[in-house]
Amino acid sequence: MTDFWVFGYGSLMWRPGFAFEEAVPAQLVGAHRSLCVYSVVHRGSRRHPGLVLGLDAGGRCDGLAFRVRAGNERRTRVYLRAREQVTRVYREAIRPVRLMDGGKSGARALCFLVDNSHRQYAGKLPLTEQAFLVRRGEGRSGPNTEYLANTVRHLSGLGIDEPPLTRLLPLVGIRSNALNALPCQRDLALEI
Repeated sequence: MTDFWVFGYGSLMWRPGFAFEEAVPAQLVGAHRSLCVYSVVHRGSRRHPGLVLGLDAGGRCDGLAFRVRAGNERRTRVYLRAREQVTRVYREAIRPVRLMDGGKSGARALCFLVDNSHRQYAGKLPLTEQAFLVRRGEGRSGPNTEYLANTVRHLSGLGIDEPPLTRLLPLVGIRSNALNALPCQRDLALEI
């Protein structure tokens, strides 16, 4: 049995929710982080959808790769499907990722790629429309603004600059210098 890897690019980075051995900065080529998914459960509702991240086709994405102990793959997949696939807006895929751990190592990781044929796929929306949806969205996991703030804060902490998300902050009423004062969801306590 070999270790199992999971690639996180949004809330999985700061709230993975599953046990892991280590988290390593990693890069996925062939998809990019994009606010392109209407959220109708976690950060919005059917009546007032929010907007969350998806891995959309093309480009590259810097994030975190989580190494899960051999033997915990099934439990981790069950958890992630229950969390990420509530409406089946993502396609599960095993993709190569480059581990940014000082070496030139790589791994094959589970990735959740957005299904651009799904009705919740928003595509590339104008910044003002993104801001409207994020300001208004709130779902079972909390306000959409909190999701955006936590994601930008975590990316910044990893040294990842994500201008499309940073430009959105003032439009939803969050000052960049106030990010650290906002409540932070973090669930890295499950690290073994």
